[in-house]
Amino acid sequence: MDTIAKIKQGRLPQHLAIIMDGNGRWAKQRGKLRVFGHENGVRAVRETVETAAKIGIEYLTLYAFSTENWKRPRLEVETLMKLLVASLRKELKTLNDNNIRLRAIGRTEALPKKALKELEEVMAMTEKNSGMTLTLALSYGSREEITSAFRALSIKVKNNLISPDNIDDAIINEHLYTHDLPDVDLLIRTSGEHRISNFLLWQIAYAELYFTDVFWPDFSEQHLIEALKSYQNRERRFGKTSEQLI
Repeated sequence: MDTIAKIKQGRLPQHLAIIMDGNGRWAKQRGKLRVFGHENGVRAVRETVETAAKIGIEYLTLYAFSTENWKRPRLEVETLMKLLVASLRKELKTLNDNNIRLRAIGRTEALPKKALKELEEVMAMTEKNSGMTLTLALSYGSREEITSAFRALSIKVKNNLISPDNIDDAIINEHLYTHDLPDVDLLIRTSGEHRISNFLLWQIAYAELYFTDVFWPDFSEQHLIEALKSYQNRERRFGKTSEQLI
């Protein structure tokens, strides 16, 4: 039995999230500009998406561009936006061939018009796909997301549309970008960094965390398999004892 078949037989995370880190350092090691790393990171995205879909992951969320990333050098940001447009157009066939639906979370209205137009078109052309849901976090920041949700709830309370006593986890969740996604089960971060970096802070409350020293452009199918194996060997108790899970 091949490795992927073994993984599929085990307990899979329903929602997998990945912080794709290390493109710049990968390029620097090779004496190249940071954008070279971003360009080579596209391959890792394609292989990861295809492998996750093949294995049977239902939801995959990739941290593609944070709200803080707008502070990077203008040339790097412009290149990232151009790369986003080119990748979306190029990967449409891959998404449809693998029955993958594309969606996005974040302040996407902040994207350049061309990038936003391409994103919206690809999302529309994959809308009816019924396999894995691939979510790109673009111009995304979790604190901004939560702040926006609380602002919306405050307005509803002020207008007597909802009572403060009725606000619970479920209602807060309804006002997040990810209202139609389940909580994250497994969060992977590449490049040896051990930070969450303002990514899905609410949604990873009970997620398993997996850190690898591999830079994102080198992340392969085998590295994803290793992360999933680690996940399958962990006991998720959600506040209970091991005995209560039996």
